[in-house]
Amino acid sequence: MTKSELIARIAERNPHLFQRDVERIVSTIFDQISIALANGDRVELRGFGAFSVKHRDSRVGRNPRTGEAVNVSEKTVPYFKTGKQLRDLLNATQTTESTPSLDDLSTTAPGLVRPIG
Repeated sequence: MTKSELIARIAERNPHLFQRDVERIVSTIFDQISIALANGDRVELRGFGAFSVKHRDSRVGRNPRTGEAVNVSEKTVPYFKTGKQLRDLLNATQTTESTPSLDDLSTTAPGLVRPIG
């Protein structure tokens, strides 16, 4: 799902909100998560997962084409760890053939999906 598809689904499920307002809400959420990560903070969305930042030390890597040793500088990378409710939902869908809908999510993983408004 892309950001625009997410916005369209949220707008569709919440007809009392204008699409431009939904776009602003989604962009603001993503921007705040990005800002928090850039500041080295951890962002936890209970039941969904937690975003954090991990530091990777410099190392010697290999060029896959030539096999030549290459110095890889240290860097900071984003990291996501799934929450228990999301993990349970994903594992429950592996045993069934159908993909859950938002209505299914509210019963399978209470607290994970809440209507806006």
